[in-house]
Amino acid sequence: MLYHMHSMLFHGLKRCGLLVFLVLFTAGALFAQQNRWKPKPPGVPSEIQVTPYKTTMIANGKDEALINIKIIDSKGDSLANAQIPVVLHLSGDAKIVNIMDAGDFAAIPHTDTTWQINLHGSCRLILRAGTTLSRIKLEAKADSLYTGSTEIHTVQLGIAHVVTHDKYKPKKISGKILGADISFLPQLESRGMKFADEGVQRDAMEIMKAHGFNYIRLRIFVDPAQPKGYSPVKGFCGLEQTKQMAKRIKTAGMKFLLDFHYSDYWADPQQQNKPAAWVGEDFPALKTSLYNYTVDVMQQLKDQGTTPDMVQVGNEINHGMIWPDGAIGSLDSLAQLIYEGVKGVKQVSPETIIMLHIALGGQNAEARFFLDNMKERNVPFDVIGLSYYPKWHGTPADLKYNMADLAKRYPQQVMVAEYSQLKREVNDIAFNVPNGKAVGSFIWEPKSTWEGIFDKDGKANDYLDVVYPEIAGKYLNH
Repeated sequence: MLYHMHSMLFHGLKRCGLLVFLVLFTAGALFAQQNRWKPKPPGVPSEIQVTPYKTTMIANGKDEALINIKIIDSKGDSLANAQIPVVLHLSGDAKIVNIMDAGDFAAIPHTDTTWQINLHGSCRLILRAGTTLSRIKLEAKADSLYTGSTEIHTVQLGIAHVVTHDKYKPKKISGKILGADISFLPQLESRGMKFADEGVQRDAMEIMKAHGFNYIRLRIFVDPAQPKGYSPVKGFCGLEQTKQMAKRIKTAGMKFLLDFHYSDYWADPQQQNKPAAWVGEDFPALKTSLYNYTVDVMQQLKDQGTTPDMVQVGNEINHGMIWPDGAIGSLDSLAQLIYEGVKGVKQVSPETIIMLHIALGGQNAEARFFLDNMKERNVPFDVIGLSYYPKWHGTPADLKYNMADLAKRYPQQVMVAEYSQLKREVNDIAFNVPNGKAVGSFIWEPKSTWEGIFDKDGKANDYLDVVYPEIAGKYLNH
């Protein structure tokens, strides 16, 4: 590409000096950008990591959140000796009230929205919420490094209204779970990808079962085939494909967790977009749509003999779901929407286990905030599911403390519903939750992302051949 650009510059010299300048400038910018984002070797600063210990705060002018900021390399390892100037940019109704480990706080140059710090490996800051409802965003920027950021939603508390007066005793999962979300599998197979172990091609699920996995998780979108959906036209992760995958799960002799996103696209703490078919509905109609959709999906799965053993009513819903109606700032409305999903599942399959899934592996205070509010509203469910990615959810020690605390505070069992890194460490924590509340874990998309259990050519690697048989032998096979 650069050769052709240089040829164009040579001929441009004869035509227009301004044109030459613009092309030179563009080429230089492109070259600089390519160098900036070129993967850096381990041990070299690559990114500013921002890890919040709350992403939901009360808009009372008093609530505070601890945020850790550190320099990491391309492998995610901390670089304690790196020294880099960093600019913090804050938007929304909040203020930074202290920055520790970055010199004299009073002497740090700043405006109302920016702070200029010399980051020596890491620092901690305290953020205080204002009094108005808003989304607070904190960014940490440095030249030549990926920007780190976090988004915090503020809420104002009101009187809690219960969704039902019925008493509910959480069901218990018998046995332990070593699970995996492999929703990408049909997409990979459509591209011609094959899977093999010890040189023998086999179905990916059969290989995984042979190495210790006993549960498969699938995400489902309402209408992923629509233009703004997850899979325009093709409809990956829609109902029909989910039914096909559910048959494969049962044929493989494994159990089945269904993850309702209640969206046409990815649902997570940063986005919980309403399905296109439900846009414009008032709240009573929205509740009816959610209930009817849940019943329809469950019934079609039951009719073909593949009733889910467990269901997530929403995906990573600590900031709510089906925005704006079910946003975390509308706790009563969120609880009602969750309850419609629970009722829809139980209408078809009363024995199916219900999980509430929040992305708060190491954020104990926020996990308690969410669960306390669902408890106050008498939302019935069986399992607390946590996502744990170290970049966003803290250290393994944070995860261990959080799971142990939740197991002591609530009657539900507790599990890691998503993770990828630190496979042995995460499972050692997940399978050793106190009070008999340990369930297990689900690794997220281990065939194709991050530290996958198959190589890019579909061959099983040491994670699958060594690590997971060890985990299964330690926690499942006794």
